[in-house]
Amino acid sequence: MEQPVLKVESLTKIFTRKGRPDMKAVDHISFELMPGECLGLIGESGSGKTTAVNMITRLLDPTEGRILLDGDDITGISGRELRKVYAKMQMVFQTPAESFDPRRTLGDGIGESLRNNGWGRARTKMEVAELLERCGLSADFASRYPHQVSGGQCQRAAIARALAIKPKLLICDEATSALDVTIQKEIIALLNDLRWKLGGNLSILFICHDIALVQQFCDRVLVMYRGKIVEQGRPDDVIRNPQNDYTKRLIESIL
Repeated sequence: MEQPVLKVESLTKIFTRKGRPDMKAVDHISFELMPGECLGLIGESGSGKTTAVNMITRLLDPTEGRILLDGDDITGISGRELRKVYAKMQMVFQTPAESFDPRRTLGDGIGESLRNNGWGRARTKMEVAELLERCGLSADFASRYPHQVSGGQCQRAAIARALAIKPKLLICDEATSALDVTIQKEIIALLNDLRWKLGGNLSILFICHDIALVQQFCDRVLVMYRGKIVEQGRPDDVIRNPQNDYTKRLIESIL
């Protein structure tokens, strides 16, 4: 039986607040992401999506629950051990420029993980050029700085950077929401193209607040509301026949 790339078991985060009641930001969520699958995670601001992702990427410690990446329990991993985790899991952020040091070229940023793994300068340069071209940019973008390119171009470079070490899991955290509609479509088309070319070697967790975008791109969708997963299924099924009142309101808002 095929093993999930990502398995989340009863993941919970409670924030303690001085002089105020504790806040349960994520409340016992569980799900699996299979090899080659694209899973959408949607919900309004404050639904718990970002907190859940921050726990999965080990930027935040969970209060309860377990996170398994490629069969390994990474729930308590920190420090140097995280390097092994990030060799299998990479992230693309909402603001593309956040992926890069503004004082260094895009090529430097894309090649960083390769150099950290002992690649020589010439080999790294060739691989960076190939990654850029795979993501729809010419090789000469390697010499440009983040402020010298558009938001869409910077996001393509950020995707190239995330794919450099061939992760099994790519987490896109609102990766298209800062871009205009035309560029959004280009980035979704790029991710789709990469997915099919890499087959089962790349799984995507796609965090988004736009259910219409998730319908175009994802195989399954999880709907979060007030820290819980309130609905899940194929996007078409969820949109055509929502079971939860919150999901119904979310769909009505885009119709």
